[in-house]
Amino acid sequence: MRILMLHNRYKIPGGEDVSTDMQVDLLRSNGHEVKLVEESNERVDILGAARSAARSIWSPESYERVNALLGAGRFDVMHVQNFFPLFSPSVYYAASRHGVPVVQSLRNFRLICPEGMLHRDGGLCTDCVGRRFAFPGVRHACYRGSRAGTSVVASMSAAHRVAGTWRDRVSLFVTPSRYAAQMYERGGWAAESIATIPNFVHPDPGPGSGNGGYALFAGRLAPSKGVETLIEAWRSSGLNYPLKIVGDGALRPIVEQAALQNSSITYVGQVPSEEVYDLMGDASFVVVPTVGVETFGRVAAEALAKGTPALVSDLGGLAEIVDDRGTGLRFAPGDAQHLADRVKWMVEHPNEVSAMRVKARLVFRDRFSSRQAIRSWITAYQTVIDEDRH
Repeated sequence: MRILMLHNRYKIPGGEDVSTDMQVDLLRSNGHEVKLVEESNERVDILGAARSAARSIWSPESYERVNALLGAGRFDVMHVQNFFPLFSPSVYYAASRHGVPVVQSLRNFRLICPEGMLHRDGGLCTDCVGRRFAFPGVRHACYRGSRAGTSVVASMSAAHRVAGTWRDRVSLFVTPSRYAAQMYERGGWAAESIATIPNFVHPDPGPGSGNGGYALFAGRLAPSKGVETLIEAWRSSGLNYPLKIVGDGALRPIVEQAALQNSSITYVGQVPSEEVYDLMGDASFVVVPTVGVETFGRVAAEALAKGTPALVSDLGGLAEIVDDRGTGLRFAPGDAQHLADRVKWMVEHPNEVSAMRVKARLVFRDRFSSRQAIRSWITAYQTVIDEDRH
């Protein structure tokens, strides 16, 4: 199978970037030909805010780029991972011109929520879901604290809704969780246009020992990731169990300050993915305290791949990954006291945690391994190819 894959990378690498890289590697290792074409948000600084904003709605440059690629060689399918902001939906129209079916991954909520994670003022917000234009998001400046920026994101989604782009130019949307699929259905997407294929971990990193005697947070240091809830849980509840925090982002100064004030907290910084896996495998458990809504929650699946129980917010896709008292625990999002209580339970029940480690690996192999993923993705691609031919 010949696949043209497009992806707009973030400045600070995140789960969407990792998922794209893993999918490219998985497809290639199974004999499929993948041409990966990328943009990077590093270019936003070069282009400037105004030009980048205009490109997010329609990018002539991206249209011509994809048009040329499709004209030069036959591809069976075009898979768009993330088009925002530099590719834009113009790439769908280039694919239509050449009769190439399009698969679009929905790894965030950008098309129904300008902020992207259904998050505002520290909690869940669905005010814009189902609206033709995201007026509440503009009013609250949900995209990067800018009303102008939010207006552009809202206009992009609304313009292509009116033009029928989402309905007519994409053969299949793929979400990594049923929660995400249901939210997009609530936003106006037809149920039959959406498939759910969980994210996966590839290659299998193998189980860890769990003998490190610490909890681990690994991810972007941003408000939506629940970093402040995490720190508050350790601060206000007198937790003295060691916590290691890995990652970088806007809240790094807060994390560094917390590490200075609390000897139980260690800020590790940004480290290579191989080292993150080692830290996960040695950890007693991984904490994922997200207050924004994840379409999936890659860190939790990676923890299970290492055989490490995960303590996660009972929200969005995360709730579908972790079986409470089976492969970890869930807690009320944003509730520092509830999180602290769950941490204490994990520390005080080592036998139960050991049993969770065994189950975590079993669940990983059954649901989040590359063996399951390659079957699902090839079936999805073949389905849209066959439908396009008919």
